[in-house]
Amino acid sequence: METRKQHWEKVYQTKQPHEVSWTQALPKTSLDFVHSFNLQKSANIIDIGGGDSRLVDYLLDEGYENISVLDISEKAIERAKHRLGDKANKVNWIVCDVTEFHPTNTYDCWHDRATFHFLTSADDINTYLTTARKAVKGFMAIGTFSDKGPAKCSMLDVHQYTEEQLQQQLNKGFEKIKCITEDHTTPFNTTQNFLFCSFKRKAN
Repeated sequence: METRKQHWEKVYQTKQPHEVSWTQALPKTSLDFVHSFNLQKSANIIDIGGGDSRLVDYLLDEGYENISVLDISEKAIERAKHRLGDKANKVNWIVCDVTEFHPTNTYDCWHDRATFHFLTSADDINTYLTTARKAVKGFMAIGTFSDKGPAKCSMLDVHQYTEEQLQQQLNKGFEKIKCITEDHTTPFNTTQNFLFCSFKRKAN
């Protein structure tokens, strides 16, 4: 059976950005949430499942100095590095399955658009949340498919969330700030409904 890593390496080896549903020329909602946290330019920011997303491009252009991008696919990260050219040297690139991630840093901002909803087993979800509780000292912005969103993506099952369900998952350790839903228009003009929420790390 194909592993999760093999699946995503194949996706990024065989498809271009215009051929995958999650591509965004401007990750506006993600940027809006990051801006809402009023972070210093020296803040530690990590983009979970960042792949070849353009969020890192915009954050670098805005002067953020400590950005990490984690993705399970080495090919996705290679693409992002190639696109960024010399700017790629300013980013900490991490090739890793988030369920096997053992961060040595703590983060002022943990951003995840469309990684968490691919975790469908209780074990994987709990591992992710345990890691986030250890690693996040500031804020979290997380985007998943809503209960009106797709049940599958990239041929994989996903876990759809309502605002209440996502809040419940993060209740231990995080306090919800706000949630929105929005339609993402894919490069092939289909619509996916996303739930985006921001959270603040609770004081221990």
